[in-house]
Amino acid sequence: MEEQQTCGCDEGKVPDRHGRCVMPEVTFAAFIMSLNTSVLFHLGELTDPTTGRTAVDFDLARNAIDTLVMLEQKTRGNLSHDEEELLKSIVYDSKIRFVKAVRD
Repeated sequence: MEEQQTCGCDEGKVPDRHGRCVMPEVTFAAFIMSLNTSVLFHLGELTDPTTGRTAVDFDLARNAIDTLVMLEQKTRGNLSHDEEELLKSIVYDSKIRFVKAVRD
């Protein structure tokens, strides 16, 4: 909601260089970050923006982590150094958070 008030765009859109409200650019990094957000949401670390509540679903969190791992394997050798490091870091962090959440 705050973003809407700040930039004047509908939810999910951002102003482009001409001030038009558009969907954000699709990048590999943005895609990886969206999967990471899914992991965090399903581990109960992020609240549902519509309800303000958290929910834990280990199956969905594991699925998102498995998707990240699959992407890491399938894209090996085809990413820029920064993309590779981002994915490696997100996979590691997601796995650690998952193990901690399951133990608690």
